Amino acid sequence: MSENCDGALSELYAYLDGELTEDDRVAVEGHLRNCSPCLEAFDFEAEIRKVIANRCQDRCPDELRARIAAAIAECAKPEN
Repeated sequence: MSENCDGALSELYAYLDGELTEDDRVAVEGHLRNCSPCLEAFDFEAEIRKVIANRCQDRCPDELRARIAAAIAECAKPEN
């Protein structure tokens, strides 16, 4: 694996999430066009995300949402 592969793979999740700048996105896409091992890794991760998205359609229970919101609020409180 080359340094280019390391760079492309380190950006993989940001790419899948649409979080890269235009230049970085183009660089990753260029690398994927020319590197079959990285393209396989990309395809695998993209497929995993699709499976998870399709399987995780249930709404979170209201009680759990309330507990999570309370925990976030507690963490956001300034320390005295």
